[in-house]
Amino acid sequence: MTLEYFVLDVFTETALAGNPLAVFFHDGLLSTERMQQIAREMQLSETTFVERREAGIESAEGVRVRIFTTEEELPFAGHPTLGTASLLRAIARERVTRVGGAEVVRLDLRAGCIPVRFEQASDSAPLWPMRGEMTQRDPEFLDELDRSTVAKLVGLEEADIDPERPVQIVSTGTAFAIVPLRSAEALSGLRVRQEEAAAYLRPRGARWFYILGPELTASSLLADSMLNDPAGADSLPVWRARMQFHGGEDPATGSAAGCAISYLVAHGAVSSEQRVHLRQGVEMGRPSDLFLSARLVSSAGSGSAGGGSVVCDVRVAGSVMLVARGEFFPQ
Repeated sequence: MTLEYFVLDVFTETALAGNPLAVFFHDGLLSTERMQQIAREMQLSETTFVERREAGIESAEGVRVRIFTTEEELPFAGHPTLGTASLLRAIARERVTRVGGAEVVRLDLRAGCIPVRFEQASDSAPLWPMRGEMTQRDPEFLDELDRSTVAKLVGLEEADIDPERPVQIVSTGTAFAIVPLRSAEALSGLRVRQEEAAAYLRPRGARWFYILGPELTASSLLADSMLNDPAGADSLPVWRARMQFHGGEDPATGSAAGCAISYLVAHGAVSSEQRVHLRQGVEMGRPSDLFLSARLVSSAGSGSAGGGSVVCDVRVAGSVMLVARGEFFPQ
C-alpha cells in the first residue's frame, strides 16, 4: 500500500512557522490502529486522514476526515480542520461549493459537519498562502474551576489570573479549561504539570488548559488581508495564548481558540462580533496568527455563561501554507 500525503503549516503566511499538519488520503482500508501508528510516526501535534467516498455521499455529508494526535483520536481540532479543508480546496475542486462570493468546503468530522469558508480569489492570485475561516459548533459552558488549584497546576501565581472572570471549561467540540490572565506577560512562566493537570481535568470533562492574556499593542499582522476585516489592521485587540500538552507545546490550537473567543464574549472581555487577533507559538519559535470572533444573542432563560444570552457564530480564521508532499509506505 502506498499513501499520498501532504504537509501544511497552518495559521501562518510563512512556511516553517505556524502549526504543521500532515494530511493522508486513503480509500477506507486503513484501520484505526494503523492511523494511530502513522500519526505517531509523523510526530506532529495532529495528523488527519481523508477518506474519499462516493460523490453523492460527500455532497450530502461532507468529506470524511479523522484527526489523530500522537496519543489518540480527537472528535474535533482547529488547525487540522482549516489545513485539511484548504488542501481539499486546492486539489479536490469538485468538493468546493460556491455560496455568494465565497467558496465553502464541508468536512464530516466525528464532532459533526464543519464548514470552512474561503474568499474567492482572482485567477491571477497565488494559491498559497490560502486564507480560510471555519465556523465551529456553538459552545457549551461547563464547570468553573478553583483559581488557586489551577494556578499551582500551571506553574503561575494566583495573582496572575484575572480576578474578575472565572477559570471555566468550554467546548466547541473539544473541551478546554480557559484560564484568563491579567496580561500576556505572565505566559513566560507557564509550566503545566501535565500528569496532575490531566488527573484534575479528566473527571471534569476536559483534557488541557488553554491560558491566554491580553497584549497592550494593536494588531499589525495579516489583519488587513483576512476575510473582509473592514476595521483594518490597527483596530484589532491582540491576545496571546499558550497550550502545553503531552510533554510538549502546541504552536496553534484552533479548537481551543474557538472556546477562548466564546468565553471572552460570554464574560464581557470582548464585544460581540469583535474580531480579535490571537498570537500563539511565540515562545517556541513557531509564531501563529489566529483571527477570532463570536456573536452574543439574547435568549431568555438560557442558563448560559452570558446570563440570559447565548454565544453562537464562533469563527476562527487564518492562513495555510503547503510545504511538502510525498508517499508513505506502511507495511
